[in-house]
Amino acid sequence: MAGIVAVSWHPETRAAEPKDPKALAARPDQPEAKISTSWDQKTAAAYLDQRAAWWMAWPKAARDHETFCVSCHTAVPYAISRPALRRPLAEEAPSANERRLLENVTKRVRLWKEVAPFYSDADRGAYKTVESRGTESVLNALILAANDAQRGQLTNDARMALGNMWAEQQTTGSKKGAWSWLRFANEPWEADDSDFYGATLAAIAAGTAPGNYLTRAEIQNNLTMLREYLNRESAAQPAINRVALLWASAKLPGLLEPQQQKAFIKEILDKQQPDGGWSLSSLVGGWKRNDGTPQEGKSDGYATGLIAFALQQAGISRENPQEKQALAWLAANQNKTEGFWLAYSLNKNEAHHLSPGTALFMNDAATANAVLALTDATHK
Repeated sequence: MAGIVAVSWHPETRAAEPKDPKALAARPDQPEAKISTSWDQKTAAAYLDQRAAWWMAWPKAARDHETFCVSCHTAVPYAISRPALRRPLAEEAPSANERRLLENVTKRVRLWKEVAPFYSDADRGAYKTVESRGTESVLNALILAANDAQRGQLTNDARMALGNMWAEQQTTGSKKGAWSWLRFANEPWEADDSDFYGATLAAIAAGTAPGNYLTRAEIQNNLTMLREYLNRESAAQPAINRVALLWASAKLPGLLEPQQQKAFIKEILDKQQPDGGWSLSSLVGGWKRNDGTPQEGKSDGYATGLIAFALQQAGISRENPQEKQALAWLAANQNKTEGFWLAYSLNKNEAHHLSPGTALFMNDAATANAVLALTDATHK
């Protein structure tokens, strides 16, 4: 299944940087870091392209009508990060794999009432059909809205995808304002708290859509329900979901009050490790792996990349000491031979994955997050 386009993700107006210097001061055990430009953009692009190709060809990703599942770990991160490398690499057009992914999403949007869900009740258990529809509707809208944002004009396909998304939004009950989301007891994208993560992606999709989309009269009630849900449920979320909310708040006005934003930023910065990075396992509460192995406590590319990017989106300057340390960690921790950043599964260790290819899922998302953070900093 999803986790994160440089130009597309730059909000027209960002939240003001918190004025409390104590909340953002560098910790005494951390020396001042300098942003390095030593990361290898070309190998990062090559890694992302290669992994997208692997996913699209993997038999288990195949779906009906000659389409494939749009995964949270590989396909979605690829779709929203790969365009950020176009300008640095002087590319004039999307890569072949980007085009194929967009064609796949567009096809499923156009055939929305005909294509089968990613998973069904019949083959994967109760509620999987509605969960699949809710999840896919958000991911399709996010991908097509982000693509349209690069050109500044909303296409009919993206408009249709957004319409499908709003049609899947829950309008009653405790989850009013959210979407049914796939649950496979896997953090960070398919757990019981992932409805909230999905709702942040819906907010990003709506806020990213060009053409003054947020002002449309027909979606105001949907936006109100979405804002109310995110505000209502934010306090109960693991920290990693509040990172996603911080990103979403830069795209959809009215999600966070200034004091809330300041508190979330302080919470996140307080979890930064001495080396300048963050560990994903420290941001998901007491989540335990299903194979019984201990969680990895090292800093990783997924958490560090997502946090560094979300902080910039929320208005934190790249010159902020802790943001500087995070960016320096990212620049120093790329595997420059193969292009990726390392991250660790919250659900099983490498030895218990289905295959060597599936063991790289967290690296796929980590690499996308790192690319977004580093390119965003470069463009300031």
